Amino acid sequence: MDSQSYLPVPPGVGMEENFLSLDDILLSHERLPSRTECLFPRLGFLEKSTDSQDIQEGTKMELPLWLAKGLYERKRRVVSIELPKVYREGWRTVFNADPTVVDLHKMGPYYYGLGSQMLHFDSPENPEIAQALLQTFIGRFRRTMDSSQNVYNEDTSALVDRLDCLERVLFKMGQRGLNSFQGWEKGRASHLTASTLVLNYRKRKMTDLQA
Repeated sequence: MDSQSYLPVPPGVGMEENFLSLDDILLSHERLPSRTECLFPRLGFLEKSTDSQDIQEGTKMELPLWLAKGLYERKRRVVSIELPKVYREGWRTVFNADPTVVDLHKMGPYYYGLGSQMLHFDSPENPEIAQALLQTFIGRFRRTMDSSQNVYNEDTSALVDRLDCLERVLFKMGQRGLNSFQGWEKGRASHLTASTLVLNYRKRKMTDLQA
């Protein structure tokens, strides 16, 4: 049985986040193009492109996801968030045509996670973004799992280089299942043993019979 000193905490699902997950922590630092909708006094030092003491209204900046979500309000416009190019209509058209040809890791290692988080921000394109995420995942899932099941004891770096982080997790799960199956076929699988509950029950039953 494999033992690990650290058990990875899985990321959140969809729009939810798991703050104990390293993947979600890294995802929260992905930068989003944004535009300030009001004056930010005495924060000019955060904007390297100007010598002003303040961040002026209408300033275009890149904010980490965690900060963009904290500043974004539907009623009081503080910042407006722009769609990263990979989620815009042009790229959605490419994904709809053939999602398997796109290097998702190059476009952004958290394509599905960041795309799900973008749904927190009000945008008329949100339904199209959600549909594109779903169809892209469906279109790439079979090839990802087929690849993981057809490579045994070989270098898989060329196969995973183009995968999003979520797809890499699925690929590793497929590889783990393949390795377990190959081990079972070769007689290296762990022997089945009775659970401690069954063993204790048998001991109690023998004691009752001997009493």
